[in-house]
Amino acid sequence: MAVLPEEVSKEWENRKGPIVLSTVNKEGVPNSIYATCVSKYDEETLVVANNFFSKTLENITAGSTGSILFLTKENKSYQIKGTIEYHKDGPVFDDMKKWNPKKHPGHAAAALKVEAVYSGAKKLV
Repeated sequence: MAVLPEEVSKEWENRKGPIVLSTVNKEGVPNSIYATCVSKYDEETLVVANNFFSKTLENITAGSTGSILFLTKENKSYQIKGTIEYHKDGPVFDDMKKWNPKKHPGHAAAALKVEAVYSGAKKLV
């Protein structure tokens, strides 16, 4: 497992707008969603709250890997790729419940484990 480079970790805190979470189904068909309920759990894990997943949940439970794409306030893009763990309880889930808005259901926490990191086409990790 990899960790976020310091530059990307700092820029995560400087992101603007929603992130894009992409997964694939068993046939390899991609699915992407915007997500605003996101957080960095640690330097190896980015978390997206499952508030309204449908196809995304199907893909995750079928074993999909994923990617998170985000923009900074300076319009620099970063993409993080990795495996996705799905937490319905435990520390990652409990952490998500702390920052996920109370108006959202927070069914579970989709935790992307960092394996590769890109800045545009440049591979950082």
